Amino acid sequence: MNSQFQPAALPDTKVRVGETAYLPDASGRLTPVSMIKPQHLLEHEMVRKIMGYAVALSDQVTRFKGHTFEDLGDFDALLAQEYGLTKGGAKGNRTYSSFDGLLQIELRIADQLDFGPELQIAKGLLDECLNEWSAESRPEIQAIVTRAFNTDKEGQINRSEIFMMLRLEIEDERWQAAMRAVREAIRVIGSKQYLRFKMRPSVEASWSAVTIDLAAA
Repeated sequence: MNSQFQPAALPDTKVRVGETAYLPDASGRLTPVSMIKPQHLLEHEMVRKIMGYAVALSDQVTRFKGHTFEDLGDFDALLAQEYGLTKGGAKGNRTYSSFDGLLQIELRIADQLDFGPELQIAKGLLDECLNEWSAESRPEIQAIVTRAFNTDKEGQINRSEIFMMLRLEIEDERWQAAMRAVREAIRVIGSKQYLRFKMRPSVEASWSAVTIDLAAA
């Protein structure tokens, strides 16, 4: 590890009673260190070492994110002042670029959606449609409806399939009523901001992402 990057100080769970050192196990029982297998002690120390750096890095990323939003907000405020905007401010997606065109910061805002009780009315109407349509007719539509209400997690629905249903053009009055219920069920309960960083060696080159998310690295 880079000696310039200091790990976070994790709580030391080791306990000393007289001359004897103990470590608690996962159930809280104290075990003399001398009785713990060497490979388990080595694993314990390795995990603590890595987690110290992980916690420090997480804190650093959190601070970086906060400073970035603060800097972008200050810049937006300067622009608003320059052009005489006195109420509100930048609300939508926006991109900030370096003068040489080699660096970009994208700020993306995604609505967080939920669905109201109208969705259950829509499901009832769609069930009526599916029950009357034969299995041979419109199988692809039946598959979309089935997937839309198949939950990956308890209490959730497949939102991408729900929006795919809304794009279908079907004349059945119950289908139309169901789609109206779906639209009226959509609730915007908040929004989330996402930052993306991109760079390229020259203006002729393609953009490459500067990855901060470990899962995407």
